[in-house]
Amino acid sequence: MNTVLDMLLLLFIIIYSYLESLVKFFIPRRRKSVTGEIVLITGAGHGIGRLSAYEFAKQQSRLVLWDINKVKKEVGEVTILVNNAGTVYPADLLSTKDEEITKTFEVNILGHFWITKALLPSMMKRNHGHIVTVASVCGHTVTPYLIPYCSSKFAAVGFHRALTSELQAMGKTGIKTSCLCPVFVNTGFTKNPSTRLWPVLETNEVARRLMDGILTNKKMIYVPSYITVSLILERFLPERALEAINRVQNVRFEAVVSHKTKMK
Repeated sequence: MNTVLDMLLLLFIIIYSYLESLVKFFIPRRRKSVTGEIVLITGAGHGIGRLSAYEFAKQQSRLVLWDINKVKKEVGEVTILVNNAGTVYPADLLSTKDEEITKTFEVNILGHFWITKALLPSMMKRNHGHIVTVASVCGHTVTPYLIPYCSSKFAAVGFHRALTSELQAMGKTGIKTSCLCPVFVNTGFTKNPSTRLWPVLETNEVARRLMDGILTNKKMIYVPSYITVSLILERFLPERALEAINRVQNVRFEAVVSHKTKMK
C-alpha cells in the first residue's frame, strides 16, 4: 500500500513540476540581490571571468579576484564562489602532451574541489551562499580534438549536480548552485572557431546570461538556451542521424593533428 501511495505522490510531483516549469516560462523569475555579497571569481583576468566581475560590480558586490591565502583576513567570509578558471589544448589525443592532459584536469575540475572545500564550511555554517560552476556544452556532448577538455567538463557538470544533490540531502537549501554551459565563446583559447548551427558567443553576452542565472537561482544555464533542444534530441535520435547532424553542424577550429596545426 505504501508503495502505491509513493508512486501516486511521485506522479503528482512530476505533473506539478511540469506545470510549475510552464508557468515560470511565461512569468519572469524573481531576481535576488547580491549587493554586499563577497564574490570570489577564479580566472578573473580574462574572458568570462573578467566580464562576470564587471557584472557583479554593477550589482555592488564585493569582489575578490583571487588569492585564497588572504581572502578571509582581508574581506571576510566568501558567500558567492564562481569557479571559472579553465584551459583547453585543441589536439587529437596522440598529439596531446601528458602534461597538457594533467593541466586540463587540474584547472578545469580539480581546482573546483579544492576551492569549494576551502570555502564551503563557512557557507554551511550560515546556510547561505552560491556556488557557480563554469562548465561548457562540451560537458553534455562531445567534440573531436577536445578529448581532455570534454572529459574535464563532463566532470565539472557532474560535480555541480552531485554537489547540488548533496546540499539538498543535508538540508542546506540556503546554499544555491548554478552551472554555466555555453557553446563556443570567443575568449581566444580556441583559435578561429566556427559552426553552422550554433553561434560563436561573445564574452559579454555570456557574462550577462550568467549573472541573470545567478540572480534567479537557475541551476543549469545554457547559452544559447535552445541548446537544450539539441541535447534532448541527442538522447533519442539514432546514431546515424546524430552523425548527419554533426556533419551539418561542421564545428571547426584550429587544432594540432598528427603534431601539425590544422583547421578541424
